[in-house]
Amino acid sequence: MKKTLLVTFLLTFTVWGNTIALTGTVISDGQKMIGSRYMGYVKKVYVKLGQKVKREEDLYEIESAEFDIMKTQSNLMLEQAQLALEYWRDRLRTLNKKKERMKQKFEMGNFDWDDLESQIENVKAMMESAKIMVKHAAEQVKQMAVVFNYLKMKAPSDGVVVQKNIKVGDMIMPGMLAIVIVDTEDLQIDVSISEKILKYVKEGQRVAIEIPSLAYRTAGKIDAIIPDVNPMTHKIRMRVSFDKNGENIIPGMYAKVLIPVR
Repeated sequence: MKKTLLVTFLLTFTVWGNTIALTGTVISDGQKMIGSRYMGYVKKVYVKLGQKVKREEDLYEIESAEFDIMKTQSNLMLEQAQLALEYWRDRLRTLNKKKERMKQKFEMGNFDWDDLESQIENVKAMMESAKIMVKHAAEQVKQMAVVFNYLKMKAPSDGVVVQKNIKVGDMIMPGMLAIVIVDTEDLQIDVSISEKILKYVKEGQRVAIEIPSLAYRTAGKIDAIIPDVNPMTHKIRMRVSFDKNGENIIPGMYAKVLIPVR
């Protein structure tokens, strides 16, 4: 029994004696920074700090007088273009009917057919112009619908709201950061390593992961070694991916990465 315990102790000691323990921080690989493309007042905020959101869930809504004017103008242009198109269609139907009646009443030499044909061709040209106007106006209305999507912002992915810089009544400007969402499922560990450790690590290498606060251990993989050497600290950044397996692991947690030394 004593011999068994002694052997187990020696093995444990050997494993840890050939392992480099690095400290790091859990980060999200999917951080979404959401801002505004238009100026306006915040009409409604649907989320709060720490709230979990689903993709396409409403985040906030702004009201913009500029957008309301543009939307009204585009709708009016489409309505006028459709009325013009309908007018020229009716005009063409009327001339074609007149042409049929004239054919029944007069012979070709007893009526000014050239003038009637000229009128029909002119109406056809006006009708084609009206069709183009309707097409352009319809595209303008579609653009306004896209703009509306930016006035009522939705979550681009699942995540947790970690920053909220707006409240109802605030004036929001184009490019202003409003909300930050992080993905709590796609997590990585950010580690700073010394130049001396580079010879022990490589991309794709399997390493041991530990989250001390949860007593959670699992295997991870080195996804990237970022060659961004800091001349002051001589440290290099390394990213390690892992599977949380349903554990309540969130960005900002302290983590350990254990690298075997051969």
